[in-house]
Amino acid sequence: MLSYLRGRVDQIQRRSPNRVTLILEVNGLGYEIQVTRQLADGISEDRNTELQVFTHFMIREEQPLLYGFASAAERDLFRQLVGVSGIGAQLAIALLDTLGLSDLVQAIVTGNIKQLVRTPGVGSKTAERISLELRTKLSQWRGASGVALPASSALPSALQEDVEMTLMALGYNQEEIAQALGALSQKPHLMKTQEAEDWIREAISWLS
Repeated sequence: MLSYLRGRVDQIQRRSPNRVTLILEVNGLGYEIQVTRQLADGISEDRNTELQVFTHFMIREEQPLLYGFASAAERDLFRQLVGVSGIGAQLAIALLDTLGLSDLVQAIVTGNIKQLVRTPGVGSKTAERISLELRTKLSQWRGASGVALPASSALPSALQEDVEMTLMALGYNQEEIAQALGALSQKPHLMKTQEAEDWIREAISWLS
């Protein structure tokens, strides 16, 4: 219904640690939008300036609710999350607030349960369900939406190319390779090596 709103920041209401409401004035109308803490923190000292917020409209218990995000990618990830059984809007926002966009996508795609359960209210079973239902979708969506890998998981381009070419020659597809490299990039001992053979051996083991 509403893709985004652009207007003047009127006020920010911090009703609880996990519920932050932005009042955005657009053409004389004040829209009440629940936003992430990260978005609110970025504008809390910059009132009365123009702001664009990407929105998602939802009706819950016959009450219309509007959620706001800093980017279209963040809004779209929120929509993917609330599509998972048992994941409501508040939990989806908590996941975004705790991990941030790129780290959250990376954790889901690689099945990093320890990372996901850092979010209050997310247990291991919930984390496993999120990863199971979304890892394939987000692996494909990440590239199309331009969401970058977290800096900690980025490999030198030459090393990544060598590893990917070898794994593709062994019959693995791009999606499988991306998931493997994302998971392995969480291992400190591998991030310290520039030897493609080490990465290839670990990737084959992970994919098996």
